[in-house]
Amino acid sequence: MQSEAVFILAIESSCDDTAAAVLHNDKVLSNVVANQLVHQQYGGVVPELASRAHQQNIVPVIDAALQKAGLKKEQLNAIAFTQGPGLMGSLLVGTSFAKSLSLALNIPLIAVNHMHAHILAHFIDEEGFDKPEFPFLALTISGGHTQIVKVNGFFDMEIIGETTDDAVGEAFDKSAKILGLPYPGGPLIDKHAKLGNPNAYAFTKPKVPGLDFSFSGLKTQILYFIQNNVSKDPEFIEKNMDDICASIQQIIINILMDKLLLAVSETGITQIAIGGGVSANSGIRNTLKAAESKYGWKTFIPKFEYTTDNAAMIGIVGYQKYLEQQFNDNAVVSKARIQF
Repeated sequence: MQSEAVFILAIESSCDDTAAAVLHNDKVLSNVVANQLVHQQYGGVVPELASRAHQQNIVPVIDAALQKAGLKKEQLNAIAFTQGPGLMGSLLVGTSFAKSLSLALNIPLIAVNHMHAHILAHFIDEEGFDKPEFPFLALTISGGHTQIVKVNGFFDMEIIGETTDDAVGEAFDKSAKILGLPYPGGPLIDKHAKLGNPNAYAFTKPKVPGLDFSFSGLKTQILYFIQNNVSKDPEFIEKNMDDICASIQQIIINILMDKLLLAVSETGITQIAIGGGVSANSGIRNTLKAAESKYGWKTFIPKFEYTTDNAAMIGIVGYQKYLEQQFNDNAVVSKARIQF
């Protein structure tokens, strides 16, 4: 099924960002995100506070997305929303609103897997950004996930490697917390790393077979390293913050690249796309870009605003599902954990 003018409203509420976007086919007309600053004082996302904030934000965010797109709700062809994975209370807000609006407007409802959306964000029509060709390898890195996915088609994906414990985003954030940096700490490690020496301190790579990852041991290693050095010099962190951050970032990048190299070797696929919040990290982006000339890969790095949780990526999956008439009825439910 194809149409020259498909307008899709997309809603994303899987964690602590309330987001809405309007797409005209595969082009983004608006992409609005309301962040929740309330979690900073707790050093992490508080689920109950997140769901309450979604309830406050969802109507103004959707209204802003429609206004920015210059569209009335009656012009919409479908509503796409994040079904999961995510925080159940947060997901319920977006799901309930999407179901109600699709019912009121009598238009199709489309449930979207949040992790599929991170991967398929590359298919948003954006000037200056190429789209990968199938098959390609997707490295999906976020606060909750670390996966290598073999992508054969829009809805034909296979996880060939994933973390056995913590996600890479958690490794960044927990390391930042150990260093006394505020939440979310990942971007601050990236900021300090730009000024530091990545070879100043050596950390050991975890020994994990195959294409799987592990980051819990690295977090413990960093904790003991900091505790040991601070016991000798209480100002150790303050004096060496840039070098510490650069060294932490470097070991994480090395772990990711080792697994990608192995995945390319095993599959023969040299098209590599990254997605998820941690793909905003400048060190990872630069290393992946350098891999094009170093290894002969073709790499795809999404526009910055499509890396963190956003509704545009939900909308592009919604559009592809709309073309195939993969619609859901009102019995569809949110799922904190969802089949990939």
